[in-house]
Amino acid sequence: MSTELTASKTERRAEELDALDAILPFGRRDQLSALLTDDDAATLKHLASEGMGDNTLRALASDLGYLEAWCQLATSGPLPWPAPESLLLKFVAHHFWDPARRAEDPSHGMPVEVEAGLRAQLLLRANGPHAPETVRRRLTSWSILSRWRGLRGAFDGPSLKSALRLAVRASARPRQCKSKKAVTGAILAKLLDACAGERLVDLRDRALLLTAFASGGRRRSEVSALRVEDITDEGTVLADPSMPDSPPLPCLAIHLGRTKTTTSDDDERVILIGRPVTALKRWLEEAGINDGPVFRRIDQWGNIDRRALTPQSVNLILKSRCKQAGLDPTLFSAHGLRSGYLIEAANRGIPLPEAMQQSLHKSVTQAARYYNDAERKLGRAARLVT
Repeated sequence: MSTELTASKTERRAEELDALDAILPFGRRDQLSALLTDDDAATLKHLASEGMGDNTLRALASDLGYLEAWCQLATSGPLPWPAPESLLLKFVAHHFWDPARRAEDPSHGMPVEVEAGLRAQLLLRANGPHAPETVRRRLTSWSILSRWRGLRGAFDGPSLKSALRLAVRASARPRQCKSKKAVTGAILAKLLDACAGERLVDLRDRALLLTAFASGGRRRSEVSALRVEDITDEGTVLADPSMPDSPPLPCLAIHLGRTKTTTSDDDERVILIGRPVTALKRWLEEAGINDGPVFRRIDQWGNIDRRALTPQSVNLILKSRCKQAGLDPTLFSAHGLRSGYLIEAANRGIPLPEAMQQSLHKSVTQAARYYNDAERKLGRAARLVT
């Protein structure tokens, strides 16, 4: 194939992917246009037209780009559809390996030339075996894209399941927490003290932290995607529903629409009451925001952007406030708001089902992990010898 024809096809794919600029990160569109095939771009456009969530599409596009690059380096050919079992097993072998054995046998794990090629394209940063969650996610993306093409691979085969189980055990990589420490009520109070000023950036960050935490520990993607149109004023409610003479508190409903665990058909919403409502309303009023994104970038001169904060910006804001509060920012991330909400709920004796109504966790097992840890610390079983 001539250089001119290849460049023309790449340019055409870039134009096709430009139509997905609301889905794909701008900085990676040129790279993805070189990695993805025409069929890949067509599949992504089809998924977008079917209403798949933007965050899911971004992850699928990113994983697909990685898979195409890896396959080209590992087999000297494009990613086949459907994926044969041998290729799936090769993918597992390249990404899960025993560091001790690798030190003795350089051929163990990902071949040096494959690793060098992925690093040259800035697609590989890990120095050891991959995290199990990353490998499983890419295999899941591969399976999803196969099904959307009307094909089936060997993703459910016993050989792959067995290989994954054994490879994870052999790689001996500990499970990494999304946030090393949870943002519980005490930590949140320190963060709020760090943004107690009256500047617009302080008003925004207070509203952001309070809204994200009190709404059940919303994911950073959900916080950044929040729009004024998603907020409904619910009037006032009693501070203590069991006491008719308790003071009234402001109340808002936040409609989340499509989230990581829901579809656009689900009418998921959470309630904000009291201080978070006051902080959110004040931010919107002072910023003059009547529609569009709720949380926006503010430049060094105090000018408010029309565009929403990115999910990464939400994470950086939390880390910045951690540093100002005298906390180690490397120990916290935006996901700490989610785990911290459930831990705080457990510490305050709120029943798990009630907390899950606010956090919208679909997995009782996942949510219960935080409760189990809190209950053990509060219970008598660990206090037999004190």
